[in-house]
Amino acid sequence: MKTYTAIIERCPDTRLYTGYIPGFTGAHSQGESIEELRTNLHEVLQMLLEDGEPRLETEFVGTQAVMV
Repeated sequence: MKTYTAIIERCPDTRLYTGYIPGFTGAHSQGESIEELRTNLHEVLQMLLEDGEPRLETEFVGTQAVMV
């Protein structure tokens, strides 16, 4: 079992949560709650992994605060 890091954002207009796995083409989804988003991302990952383990195009490193 492998763990992937998802980036999660929330749209202020639709109030939907959206998430994606950095560098994993096609690994994105949305949901009305974080739990629904997590379930949807899990299903997407299962489908994508049926073709085998992908070679990730990028690797999540972290976040940085930028002051201006």
